[in-house]
Amino acid sequence: MAIRNIREIGEEVLTKKCREVTEMTPRIRELIEDMLETMYEANGVGLAASQVGVLKRIVVIDTTGEDPYILINPRIVESSGEQTGQEGCLSVPGKSGQVTRPNYVKAVALDMNMREFELEGTELLARAICHELDHLDGHLYVEKAEGPLQDVNCREEEEED
Repeated sequence: MAIRNIREIGEEVLTKKCREVTEMTPRIRELIEDMLETMYEANGVGLAASQVGVLKRIVVIDTTGEDPYILINPRIVESSGEQTGQEGCLSVPGKSGQVTRPNYVKAVALDMNMREFELEGTELLARAICHELDHLDGHLYVEKAEGPLQDVNCREEEEED
């Protein structure tokens, strides 16, 4: 496993739409392992493949620090409610912004064995799912931020994407 460079706002790769994964290969497995290691090293709760420069529809999310979700070709199939709160991103270091997202989402994705599963989340997990899936379509949270971005301190950075 290796820690990969996290791409930052302004880099073209972050504006591109990611391609679907059609089969699990050793390279895809290595990418997922590297994404997890990179996310944990950066104290993030989520990371999309495009954030490490790979245009594949893969995200990793871990809001508890105990049990990461690996989502391949994820899509949101249901959402409801609303929550507004501060959101950050490893690709927009040192900043956060107020963003409104659904309070509940249900996503369908493939796991590491390319088997379909459902993931339901509320609050932080719902926010993380929406945030990471936006990355797969070339969007950053700053496009949805309500008002100017804020500088964040080190403690808040631990809660970032």
